[in-house]
Parts: sequence; C-alpha cells; structure tokens
Amino acid sequence: MDLDSLRVYVQVAELASFTRAAERLGLTRARVSAVVQQLEATVGTRLLQRTTRTVRVTPDGEAFLERAQALLAEAEDLQSLFNRQPGSLRGRIRADVPLQLGARVVLPNLPAFLADHPLLEVDLGSTDRRVDLVHDGFDCVLRVGVLQESGLVARPVGQMVQANLASPAYLAKHGHPRSLDDLRQGHRLVRYSSRLAGWPALWEYEEAGEPRSFEMPAVITVNNTLAYEAACRAGLGLIQAPVLGHRDALARGELVEVLPEWRAPPLPITLLYAHRRQVPRRLQVVMDWLAGLVGRALAEDDAARRR
Repeated sequence: MDLDSLRVYVQVAELASFTRAAERLGLTRARVSAVVQQLEATVGTRLLQRTTRTVRVTPDGEAFLERAQALLAEAEDLQSLFNRQPGSLRGRIRADVPLQLGARVVLPNLPAFLADHPLLEVDLGSTDRRVDLVHDGFDCVLRVGVLQESGLVARPVGQMVQANLASPAYLAKHGHPRSLDDLRQGHRLVRYSSRLAGWPALWEYEEAGEPRSFEMPAVITVNNTLAYEAACRAGLGLIQAPVLGHRDALARGELVEVLPEWRAPPLPITLLYAHRRQVPRRLQVVMDWLAGLVGRALAEDDAARRR
C-alpha cells in the first residue's frame, strides 16, 4: 500500500466511477481497477461494491476512505512543512463558480493568484447549473441563493444585493413603473429557470423585512445569466439581478434601475466543500482566496451603492 494507491482509491470512491477516476488521474481504466483490487487484497476487505452500472462504497470502504483522505492531506502538509513560501503549493484544484462571478470577479484576478502559486493548476467550472460537488469531482463550489441541506461544509461569503433592471427601449415602450400596482398594468418579466421549466414568473420584493412575491407575465424563459441580461437589454422584460456585474451598464445608461425601494431580497453566497478530517493545504489556500476575493467584491459593490 502506498500514497499513489490511496489517491486512486479516493478518486474512485469520490467520483463513484472507475472511468471518471481514470480520466482525472490520467490512467487507463484497467490500471485503476487493478490498483483498487490490489488495495482490497492488501487490506483484506471489499472497499467498493461494483455492478455493471454503479460503484458504491461499502461500510468498510467508507471508514477506509475517511482515513485515506486524512492521510493524503497530512502527507501533503508534511511535504510543505518546512516550506511555507507561496510558490511551494503544488497540485490541481477543481472549483466551480457561478457564471457572472467567474467572468467578472474570479477570472480577472486569477493570473495574480497563480503568479504567487506557479505550481498550482486550477480547473475552473463556470456555469449557472447546479453541479454535484462529489459526483462531478469538484473540491469546492461557490453557490448563490438559499441552500438546501447537502451534507457539505458551508462557509458563508457574503450577500449579493439585487436590483430591478430594465432597458431604455423597454421603458420607452411600456412606461416607467412607479409602484407595485404599476407592474400589474401591462409590464412583464424575463423568466429565469435553470431547466427551462414552466415555473411562474415572480416579482420578488421585501416588505417590513419579510419576503413577498406575486406572479407576472413573461414572453421568454432563459436558463443562464448571460441570456437573462441579454433579454433585458433587448427590451423583452424586466429582470431582478445582482447589482454586482451590472454597475457599469447602469452608469452608461444601458440599463436602468426601477423601483429601487422594492428590490428582491439579497442573495447569500456560500462556499461549499466536502467534510474531511483534514483539508489539504492547497485547497484551504484556494478557498481562502476565493472567499476573500468574492467577499471584498461584494463589500466594495455595497459601498458604491450606498454612496
């Protein structure tokens, strides 16, 4: 038994797939299978339950997985025990962030971070779909919105303030709403649904600190934030979107804020990662950077809004 064998097993167990583990490790599927079989023979128990379609971790495999993850994290920390220089971190981190945050906040600042850590590699997913952190093989993910129970460690990052936005073309055609009652008189929304499902288009707002909503008509449904903004710019409806990322468009007059007193509640942003007895140092450094970067961007955006 060696650390390389443990790494192979951890990948198979976390991804629940020999094929996907092989792809991530750069090995053949046959090699990954052989390593796991040899590991099971060494420890004297079955770690994985295999069928033609699924791979499940056995109870013994769960206990072994927890110890293996901790051992690999400790081994990584041992390698850097006497070398705490920023450039000493090495390895690959897989993270996923929302599309707008990735494009407007994370990616513009990533070159400077990687310049400080030249031996790190980052696989950055940037979409608006909900990924499965464990199944999709991510080390950490940033999530926008209220979380459901997931069994993951949740680290609060901040609150994303929202605004009600319209294009000048839309306002020229439909008029400038001055009250919630105005919204019910001929106005419409761009409906956002990640699955393009037929959910009602809701105008959300706060009243006396309590969330409220009512249904509005919509002629278009989109499933990502870029299309959401583009539909608004095209005059297809009002949107309720984070101020972060739209401030320049507001300053240039390309988008106009309406009913600022009836904004949707702020959206919480959370950093999620899997429970581990010990988090690898490179992952901790990346998560600290992500949380600090996004937290500062949100604070700066809120300060600009209040000026």
